[in-house]
Amino acid sequence: MYIGEVAKRTGLSVKAIRLYEARGLITAPPRQGRYRVYNKSHVEVLLLIVEAKALGATLAELKDALIYNNGALDWSRVHGFLAEIKNKLLTQQSDILKRIDAVERCLSTLDSCPIFSTLDSAPRGRA
Repeated sequence: MYIGEVAKRTGLSVKAIRLYEARGLITAPPRQGRYRVYNKSHVEVLLLIVEAKALGATLAELKDALIYNNGALDWSRVHGFLAEIKNKLLTQQSDILKRIDAVERCLSTLDSCPIFSTLDSAPRGRA
């Protein structure tokens, strides 16, 4: 399939696909005349890149993770990379939950503060 079809299937721009090829994130597709001809494995790797970027991976991290052996992607390395992303996200989730707890403690302290309960019942005048 040509690059336009790959772009439609992956949601990527033609420019992005060429960039990923130039950076070695995908293997160079064979040419038919002057056109690159992509296959299903190119689309799979491009979709993986899209998902990994959505999860916060950088192109540099992807470059380290997407290693090819004899033209085939080392999926065990990709598995390890995705496990690392999962661990980062779980750590971020834990940090966010701690921050939410801190905000809830502040809110409960303010809710029980007599100054705020007086302000809520005070008549509102013109400023």
